Amino acid sequence: MFLSGQGRLRRLQREFVLESLAEKTLVDTVFGRAETTVRGLSCASQKPQLQGGLDCADCDVRGQSVCSALDADEFEALEKIGRTISVPAKASVFEQGREAVHVFNLTSGALRLSKLLPDGRRQVVGFAMPGDFLGLALAKTHMFTADALTPAKICQFARVGFSDLIDEKPRLMRALLEAATHELTLAQDQMVVLGRRTAEEKIAAFLIGMRKRYARIHGPSVHVPLPMTRLDIGDYLGLTVETVSRMMTRMAREKIIVIVPDGVRLLDVARLEQLAEV
Repeated sequence: MFLSGQGRLRRLQREFVLESLAEKTLVDTVFGRAETTVRGLSCASQKPQLQGGLDCADCDVRGQSVCSALDADEFEALEKIGRTISVPAKASVFEQGREAVHVFNLTSGALRLSKLLPDGRRQVVGFAMPGDFLGLALAKTHMFTADALTPAKICQFARVGFSDLIDEKPRLMRALLEAATHELTLAQDQMVVLGRRTAEEKIAAFLIGMRKRYARIHGPSVHVPLPMTRLDIGDYLGLTVETVSRMMTRMAREKIIVIVPDGVRLLDVARLEQLAEV
């Protein structure tokens, strides 16, 4: 089918965004220690449950996700191709190697993104927070597994329908381009963290990074929820679980943080930022 010059430009922009997101996934797996344990595997007996149609008007993260690029009257097109699913903790949203037929927008909860290596080891490549979009890479199959760390709610869109919507809504394409650029910057920073920093600096950078991500959703706070296990943190930072525990205990002893049941409270943000070289 013949495409106008503007149509070809939009198609090239879309391909750049999707290739960038795919590259980000690959970059994230370059470094780091990987382990597979029973605790790290998803619970196959729990499955995502269809909750119903989208309710964009009441979405808590509408202003933080790529959907914010749409006008109020344009959400009708989005609602036609999507539905809401409810995912229990430990259930998989999608699995590495399975056919990628949907894209996903996380609206509540947290997900662990991990890749299973050929020798059976696991590499955690990231953690998804509310407002994050997943599944836009060009590959026909998912490049990693997404497991729910907490009960989560997700907007699920047919991949083909969402691709068509991108062609029709240039503002949505620009929002995806900005998201892809941001993700690639984070991937580059993660490579520096894994390759050039001490264990203490890695933990500090992780805590400051998580604080910034939560601030984007809920506003600044000294309380940083950590729904992932210390094993997950270690697999993400290229550290053993023992080292993660030792470093966090040292920070607590030095009154930089206080360890609480659901995460940490930051007592000395300036010190953490200094360690993280922010």
